[in-house]
Amino acid sequence: MAAVTLMGQTASLAAEGARATGSYGLDADSSAAGSYGLSDRSAVGSYGLSDRSAAESYGFSPDDQPVDGAAGTGDAELLVPGKTYKSSLPADGDVYYRLDLDDTSDAYVSVTAVPRAGATVTASDGIRVTVQDADSRNCSIESDLVRAGRSPRPLVVSGTREISPRRTACQDDGSYYVIVHRIAGTGGTPDDWDLELAPFLEPRLEKAVGTTPPGSPDQDSDSASPGGVTGAGTPRSGGAGFGSAAPVEQGVWRADISPGQTLFYAVPVGWGQRLGATAELGSTIRGAYVGGALTMSLYNPARGPVADVGFGYSGGQKTVALRPVPPVDYANRYDSSDAVRGTRFAGSYYLVLHLSEQMGEEYGAGPFGVTLRVRVDGSAEAGPAYDGRFQPPGPFEVAAQGQGPGAGVAGGGDGGGAGAAGGDEVMTVVAVAGIGGGTVLLGVLGVWTMVARRRARGAV
Repeated sequence: MAAVTLMGQTASLAAEGARATGSYGLDADSSAAGSYGLSDRSAVGSYGLSDRSAAESYGFSPDDQPVDGAAGTGDAELLVPGKTYKSSLPADGDVYYRLDLDDTSDAYVSVTAVPRAGATVTASDGIRVTVQDADSRNCSIESDLVRAGRSPRPLVVSGTREISPRRTACQDDGSYYVIVHRIAGTGGTPDDWDLELAPFLEPRLEKAVGTTPPGSPDQDSDSASPGGVTGAGTPRSGGAGFGSAAPVEQGVWRADISPGQTLFYAVPVGWGQRLGATAELGSTIRGAYVGGALTMSLYNPARGPVADVGFGYSGGQKTVALRPVPPVDYANRYDSSDAVRGTRFAGSYYLVLHLSEQMGEEYGAGPFGVTLRVRVDGSAEAGPAYDGRFQPPGPFEVAAQGQGPGAGVAGGGDGGGAGAAGGDEVMTVVAVAGIGGGTVLLGVLGVWTMVARRRARGAV
């Protein structure tokens, strides 16, 4: 279970120049820092290379490849699973991209839309993502809106092409098209938004499994309770984007967040395990009501939305829980609920926190203190055997995280096909530090790599 506490704002006369903390901000005294081998770092911008304003609420990966969205399918550029791309979305008109898919794999395309710094957005601004086959048949249509917070924040939508015995359309190999549409509200800034596109490929199973989902999460289950993780928080800065999400395990973590800033955390969740979250905004001086003051969202390893929650704030302490989600299971994909369907594979699940820009107008520039309580319930199990590997494999592979309920996570589903070379698990972390001219720049890149093929059930 994960819990988030946002306490009273920290006074700062230099708040005007406050910077968003960067990726992988692990501290030397962190209990989990040992398992990741990361050292402490200064609070610099995304990827530890340059400062970034809190108003710039997303850190694009330096590995993103530029791609232009086309005005139609004829000129649509190819997106290759395993790579990430940076593009832009105009205020009006759709943009098209192409996928070349086989007739056995499930494909996912996560689209993160980012309003540019200083943009004005309304609750009804948003994006819609459609995946179509070569005959204009819809494979999926999903959307996301800014909603009550009216704060420029990353909007994440995932398009899907599924191979399923329950479907007749979108089952053939060939060209598929990803169409991104800007949903424009009244009163928003009519400028372009930035896009990050991340296509993923899930291989078929070696042996078919049942298509009956285990069932929806029990709203009254003790495992869905926000309690259970106590103690003082360990400093842990959140990442600025999916590619720089700070790894955390079960425990209590603290960070600073400024109005308009978004923090990303990655939590390893194995097959049969369950993640939850609770957010608390601590009391401070009374002020005007801010709708959608804090938003907390959960995304799966393919950056697909699972669940989110938000609440308004007027100075008094507030607490809210993320809706319960079920243990990770392959058959969850056959459920009708988005929260259940999203927990369809093991890997890195992302907890994303956004503090509304409106908080700065009423309660000052901060930064505000955030406490993140992470809890993962259940014992890890071996996953289904895949006929091949995910593309990219990294987000779907889970490494052991030390001791406690989240330890010994089995990275089932990493594929038993080509490239499997034994059962060793490798965790490589590279830290780069530079000091000069009174400026400290510390960039940390965490790379999780685990190559294993598991045919027998059991934890790592």
